Order: sequence, then structure tokens, then C-alpha cells
Amino acid sequence: MTSNKAIRFYGSGVPEVMRYEDIEVGKPAAGQVLLRHVAVGLNYADTYFRDGTYQIPLPNGMGVEASGVIEAIGEGVSDFQVGDRVTYTGFLNTLGAYSTSRLIDANVLIKLPEGISCETAAAMTMRGLTSAYLMRRIYDFKKGDTILLHAAAGGVGLIVSQWAKLLGLTVIGTTSSDEKAAIAKAYGCDHVINYSHENVAERVRELTHGVGVNVVFDSVGKDTFMSSLDSLKRRGLMVCVGTASGPIPDFNPVLLAMKGSLYITRPALADYIADPAEKQALANELFDHVASGRIKIEINQRYELKDAVQAHRDLEARKTTGSSIFVI
Repeated sequence: MTSNKAIRFYGSGVPEVMRYEDIEVGKPAAGQVLLRHVAVGLNYADTYFRDGTYQIPLPNGMGVEASGVIEAIGEGVSDFQVGDRVTYTGFLNTLGAYSTSRLIDANVLIKLPEGISCETAAAMTMRGLTSAYLMRRIYDFKKGDTILLHAAAGGVGLIVSQWAKLLGLTVIGTTSSDEKAAIAKAYGCDHVINYSHENVAERVRELTHGVGVNVVFDSVGKDTFMSSLDSLKRRGLMVCVGTASGPIPDFNPVLLAMKGSLYITRPALADYIADPAEKQALANELFDHVASGRIKIEINQRYELKDAVQAHRDLEARKTTGSSIFVI
């Protein structure tokens, strides 16, 4: 038995509910591996587990994404070997990533190719696979289409904007500050709206000559829901990918008809990587773009695992840009 560290929490609430503790990690059971983490991803979804938005049994571990090196293999594992570098992301099936080592089912792992470091992998597996399905599975994009991308300077935003430019799309991003606007522009946004002092829907109509955008990617939620709908062209698609400002308000679906026969979807990454072949296909496309330099992964915040409380504070205060990781 090896003693390791992990973040655990015993009740839902503010960042301070998280505790940095010693844990025991045993030997892998059938179908499992013992994974030594090198880097762990920090995602906004983590705060939903912590604050009770996502209901889970407590006490529990924190985090759903990490990368590292396999140190032992359980019976029946044939796709991986000791020493393989791997990454993973998921939902309940990968909860407990905020740890130095862990046991995990081998079927959630993705082998890392040469040229993708563990730190890069931890910074992009969830964000990158999310960006991959948003760009490749949600909508049949055609060159010249226009998207509105909220939180354009965030981890997903920076990847989506770069991917969108590879597809020939026009990208209108939103940010909360001029500093973040500069970052978003550097990563491919054609136009950036500072929602702190600009009316998003009005500006979108100006930029699209009154037409509106084909698709809105909205990770903010309550605060931006109506302006997102008002930014869409007739029969446009609203993609709710997060609720950083709180859940969207209840609404009558007739509203979608009144605003131009709009579509709305609330996708979850888990449903786009549930099929192993599809997950691998999305991962391969992502890894190829990153390894070639066509998509750059920006790691702007690095924390130690013991500083998880501060990391969550920074995340919820919107002080972060790009990706954030814990370095083990």
C-alpha cells in the first residue's frame, strides 16, 4: 500500500469544503490500472460537483481529468502497458482526479502520442474533446458560417476559436475585459465584444448586417441566455455548454418560435465519448491539430494540488484565462 495525497470533500458548498488529505491506493483490480498522475486538469465543471449543482454521493473525490504514467496493470487489461503515458476525462466514472495516484478503469484511458506532453494533455483533454464535438458533431458547419462564442478567452473558447478558423468560420467572441479580448483576438476571434459595456445582441446584429449568427456557444448561462437567442439568425442553433453565471431560466418553447424558429441543445461530453471508436476519432483529430501546431494550448495557470481552494476561487472569480492545471 502506498500513501498518496488527494483532495476530498464531505459536504457541498464554497471552495473551503475541499480538504487536502492522505489516501491509500492499493493494487489494481481486474480491468483497472494504477496511474501516477503528472498533471491534473482544473475545469469549471469541478465547481458544479463541489457546490452541489451536480448531485453526487459524499464524501467524494474532486476532478474528472488528468494525465500520467501507468505503474501497474490489473487482470484482463490488454490495451495498455506499464510505462504508457495516458490521459482521461469523463464524468462520474473518472471522479477523483485531484490526486497524486489513483486506481482507474482502463477503458476510460486514451494513450498519448509522442509530441503531446502530460501537462498539455491535462490542460486539453476535456476542453479539447469538448471543442472537438462542438466543431465536428453538433452542426454541419460550412465555410463562411458565423458563430458567437461566449467566454472566448477561456480554455474551451481558445480551442474552439482556433478550430473554427481552420474550418473557415467567422468568430465573434465575448469577454469581460479588454485584456481578455486581446487574448481572444490573438487566438482567432475576428471580432470581440466586451459585454461589460457593450450590448451583445445589438453588436452581433451590426457585425452580421442584421442577419445574426448560425450558432451560439454559450457557457455562461443565466446572464447571457436571452442575448444569445437574440443573436441567432432565423433557424439558428443555441448550444448551452455551461452555466457559469447560474442555470438558464425556465422558458416556454414558444419563445423559440417567436425568435425565428430557433433550435436549442444542452449537450454533455460524456454522450459524445461514450462510444470508444468515436472518442478515439475525436481524440486523434485533436491530437493531430495540437501536435502540428495548428491549435495551440495555452496553460496560463499552474497550481499545486494543496492549493485547490485558491484555484477554485480564481476560477469562479473569472481571473483565469486559457487552461489551468495542477502540477503533481
